[in-house]
This record gives sequence, structure tokens and C-alpha cells, in this order.
Amino acid sequence: MSAQERLTDALYGAGWGTVKKLPEPVAARLGRTIADVAWKQRGKGVLRLESNYARVVPDAGPERLAELSRAGMRSYLRYWMESFRLPAWSAERIASGLDVKDLHHLTDGMAAGKGVVLALPHLANWDLAGAWVTTKLGIPFTTVAERLKPETLYDRFVAYREGLGMEVLPHTGGTAFGTLARRLRDGGLVCLVADRDLSSSGVEVGFFGETARMPAGPALLAQQTGARLLPVTLWYDDSPVMRGRVHPPVEVPASGTRAEKTSVMTQALADAFATGIADHPEDWHMLQRLWLKDLDPARDPATSPAPDQEGTTS
Repeated sequence: MSAQERLTDALYGAGWGTVKKLPEPVAARLGRTIADVAWKQRGKGVLRLESNYARVVPDAGPERLAELSRAGMRSYLRYWMESFRLPAWSAERIASGLDVKDLHHLTDGMAAGKGVVLALPHLANWDLAGAWVTTKLGIPFTTVAERLKPETLYDRFVAYREGLGMEVLPHTGGTAFGTLARRLRDGGLVCLVADRDLSSSGVEVGFFGETARMPAGPALLAQQTGARLLPVTLWYDDSPVMRGRVHPPVEVPASGTRAEKTSVMTQALADAFATGIADHPEDWHMLQRLWLKDLDPARDPATSPAPDQEGTTS
């Protein structure tokens, strides 16, 4: 393990060990302070956040984007402060921490016995939403986590989420999809954060007027198992209670190849995500590159090298 990896693991360990002991108002103030300091430093994450918000709010000028990124960092740190404290929250605090609109889409789907896939973007606190599902609704579920470095940090995240009642599978290794499918065929619940493709083999979708790539897994699982596919969006307001909405089911098209059906369904997910993100852009914690023009500048004519420069750019 490198020195940087040891430092990262130690910082996260300190967060889980220390922040969860703080009174909630103190933790909230600490989160805002850290967010404001990070925002003022104008690091890569903040600049990427502003760049992403510029797609979501295309008419926003520099001042508005700066306001959004500051609010976005505060929302992002609220997520972390809540997540560090979640293991210490009582069942009553978790149950009262989320208010969900149109929950019947989920409960009706579970009652049908064919399984449900919940697909979420990186909005507000998806870990709190998961803890609410296991605590308030009493429904266990299976999810997938990206393998992080160092391995000890990944282990911390797995232990943390399993402590909240989730079954966590590694994203890599090739066995996750089969396990998810079995859980769904048994009538279970699967929850996936699905607005950013980690495999580079996802589905291209139109997203705020440009092309992005999102994972095919939710649509493929729904097709192969008959499970109901439900988009979910989350947001914060000025209260301690997070808000959420379960969107209507994404239907499997009646005709087309598997790839064509997957494309249509993933686009429907992207459209539902875009609705929630446009309503609450500051709660979208996307500090990474997402659109293909950012991931592959050659896709953008404005940034592609001239013919005589090809081969000299990296």
C-alpha cells in the first residue's frame, strides 16, 4: 500500500470513528466548513463539478455556476457527514430521515413477486435511502460497489453498507450480474447507482443535450428476469429530512433486439435522472467526467486535433 493510500484509508477511518460521535448540528457545521474551504481552493473536483453543472444549467453565467458549485460542495459534504454518522443513527432517526413520493411503485412491484430494480443517480444521499429501505420498509436488498484503492478502504465501505442491511457485491469479478439476477428471480430488490458507466461498455444516451454513457445493467436485468425497473431521484431541502421520488416503471419495449431494447430503456432512465437533476442540480454529486466529449475529446469537433497534429496529442 502506498503512502497516499494509507493516508486516504486513515482519513476515512477517522471520519467514521470521529464524526459519528459528534452532535448532529456540530457535524453539519463541520461539513459546511470543509465544503467551503474545498470550494475556495478551486481544485479539480470543484472545477469538474462546475463544468458538469454548465450542461445542466446551460444559461448559467460564471457567478451562477460558482454559486451552484458552492451549494454542490455543501450538499456533497452533507452526504459524507450523514454517511459517517449513519451507523450511529437509531432506527427511528433513519426512518424519519427520508420522505418519499410515489412509493407505491416500489411496494406494488415487490408485492407482485417478480423483483424490483431501483436505479438512482448520484443525487443527495443514496446510502441513507438504502438504510431507509431496510429499516423503514424492512426490505433487504443487494447492491454493487466499485472496488476502491486501497483494498482496506473498499473493505470499510462494504462493512459500512452491510452494517446498514445491504448485501454488497464487488463491481469487478464477473459474478455480480448473475447474483443480482438470482436475487430478482427470487422476488428480491436490487438497488444500483446508474448514472455513470464504470465499464466503458455502457449504453450511449442523450443527457442534457450531449452524449453520455450509462450502464446497461439495470435494463438487462429487467429484461432477463421480468423485474420492475424503477428510476429514483433524491434531493435535499432546508430541513433535516431528505426527499425522494420513485418514478413510474420503465417498460421493456415490445419489439426489437436485446441491444435495441436496452438502449431505449437506458435512455428512459437517463431522462428520469435528468428531471431530478435539473430540479435540484446542487444535489448531484458528479465530480468526475461523464459526457463523452470530456472522456474522449476526439468526439468533440471543437477540441479534435487538426489533421497535421494527429499523432502528437496524448
